[in-house]
Amino acid sequence: MLRTVKRLAWVSLGAIVALGLALLATKPPTTPLLLASLGGSTIFLFGLTGAPAAQPRALFGGHLISALIGIVCYQLFDDALWVYLLAEVITLVVLLLTQTVHPPAGANPLIMIQAHASFGHLTAVVLVSVTILAVVAAIWSRLTPGKALHYPVKWNEPSPQSKDWSVWG
Repeated sequence: MLRTVKRLAWVSLGAIVALGLALLATKPPTTPLLLASLGGSTIFLFGLTGAPAAQPRALFGGHLISALIGIVCYQLFDDALWVYLLAEVITLVVLLLTQTVHPPAGANPLIMIQAHASFGHLTAVVLVSVTILAVVAAIWSRLTPGKALHYPVKWNEPSPQSKDWSVWG
C-alpha cells in the first residue's frame, strides 16, 4: 500500500511539473481552453506510460494532425456547426489511417475552431507544449525510484496497433 501511495505521489508530481511547464512556456492565449487536451495527454504520459496511445508517434502525430485539421477547417470554412463535425470526422479518419490515435488530441479540432486558431498556434502552442510534456515524461520516468517503465517505451509504436479497428466484426 505504501509503495502504491509513493508511486501515485511520484507520477502526480511529474504530471504537475510537465503540465505546469507547458502552460508556463505557452502562456495560454486569450482562449484558456486552447490547451485543454493537454490534461488528457498528461494522464496518458504519467498514468498509462506504456500504452500505444502514449508513445511519441501517437502523442505528436495525434496532436499535430488533429490541430492542423481544425485550423485548416476553420480557415477555410469559419466556425459553423457543420465545420466542427467535418473537422472531427476528418480527424478520426486520418488518425486511424496513420495509426496516430491519441484520444486527448481528438479534442483539438474542436478547440482550434472554437479558438479561431491560426497556423502559428500549431507550432507556438501545440508543438511546444506537447514537446515539453514528452521531454518531462522521459526525464521523470528515468528518475523514478526503483523499477519503472521508461518513457517512451517504443518511439514509433502505432496506435491502434493494427488497422483492424472496424466495427463490422
